[in-house]
Amino acid sequence: MEAIPTENKTQPGDDEPKKFVLKTPKGTRDFAPGQMAIREQVFNKIVACFKRHGAETIDTPVFELRETLTGKYAVDSKLIYDLADQGGELLALRYDLTVPFARYLAMNKVTNTKRYHIAKVYRRDNPAMNRGRLREFYQCDFDIAGQYDAMLPDTECIKIIVEILSSLDIGDFVVKVNHRKLLRGIFAACGVPDHKFNSIYCAVDKLDKITWADVRKEMVDEDGLAPSVVDKIWEYVQLSGGIELVEKLSKDKNLTCQENAVEGLEDIKLLFSYCESYGITNRVSFDVSMTRGLYYYTGAIFEAVMTGRETAVAAAIDEECSMGVGSVAGGGRYDGLVGMFDSKGRKVPCVGISIGIERLFSIMEAKALESEQKMRTTETEVYVIAAQKGMVEERLKLCKALWDADIKTEQSYKKNTKMLTEFQYCEQNGIPLAIIIGQSEIEAGIIKLKIMASGEEREVKRCDMIEEIKKVLKTERTTNV
Repeated sequence: MEAIPTENKTQPGDDEPKKFVLKTPKGTRDFAPGQMAIREQVFNKIVACFKRHGAETIDTPVFELRETLTGKYAVDSKLIYDLADQGGELLALRYDLTVPFARYLAMNKVTNTKRYHIAKVYRRDNPAMNRGRLREFYQCDFDIAGQYDAMLPDTECIKIIVEILSSLDIGDFVVKVNHRKLLRGIFAACGVPDHKFNSIYCAVDKLDKITWADVRKEMVDEDGLAPSVVDKIWEYVQLSGGIELVEKLSKDKNLTCQENAVEGLEDIKLLFSYCESYGITNRVSFDVSMTRGLYYYTGAIFEAVMTGRETAVAAAIDEECSMGVGSVAGGGRYDGLVGMFDSKGRKVPCVGISIGIERLFSIMEAKALESEQKMRTTETEVYVIAAQKGMVEERLKLCKALWDADIKTEQSYKKNTKMLTEFQYCEQNGIPLAIIIGQSEIEAGIIKLKIMASGEEREVKRCDMIEEIKKVLKTERTTNV
């Protein structure tokens, strides 16, 4: 539907009225009931998984002091939304949920928690709407804070990613894993100066978006690395595999003399061992090119990407996009972030994941469009219908009884309705049951209960109505599973 232009004068007395185009701001979108039904299903499954793993939830302000956010991300500060000065405080909309969580831990002196947080974040990015890249979007985060044995919390985070993506039935995926210490060891072995590690993380992180030739050019021209150093980096970042690659790199003489590389490889080896116990090694791949560009990662890092046909389906709805929806989940260990906010620099080890919910929605919406499946947008279980005129009060009494029994119920807001129209409404909206009431039913102390799927009608005593409806609804749910 095209936006409707309207006349609007920006200043009193303007001679030329300007056209106002009614639209949402760039990088944002509205969601229709059908889309919201999909989103609600996804959120429910994600929250159920987080709770299954023992997480509690918190909330933080949608905006933070700008100083809280700056310097924590490997992005230009232009991507952070600044707010106008309010009462002397420089503020900004939150860029993610991880930095506010670290601030929360430091401010409240929390050293041990397992939390999830689902909320909107804001980025002044170049939006690609159909790929799920927006300027306002939800993140679904799960984090474990506390001093624990190596790789146990980290592997559980990967297990949660696998559980969530499997439950959504969106197609094949793989969780790529790597380790920041290993990358530091590799970069050092290749001759990269320490102070350039962060910029090289960011450069390598672009390999899923641009070619190696472009990444190589950036490292040489912008980061000032010698071509020979860059070529050595390429020998490593093109590697991917499983535990066999870990064993191979553990014997690499260039890496065995790098303490960071040795520690990183030991962690990855342990992670694969725990993944095997969880039965998820078929979903995990060791990928040396996966760096996660954010500055605050210090240990194991992970990223889930779609590998099946669903990625192509989602990409097809965006003609300008050939890269699909990209990663759908990511995270890692960030042991130093909380200490950045603590006055004494006290660290709280943390590891967490973020589910790329908007990208998952893009895939699921594309699948729904392709299958032309009808999505219920309400949960109404019973629709109350009058068989004749003058039955408004009786309909209201029935609705009250059903609502009081916690049965989801609707009725028409017209005094007199046609039964055929009401039945059509039930069919169109997937309402399983209809109650029909008329003068003869009132006199007999009954209602007629119609099961819409089969067309079966049965007479039920008013005193047994609630019990019978609950019994039928339970049967219908079992049948439709």
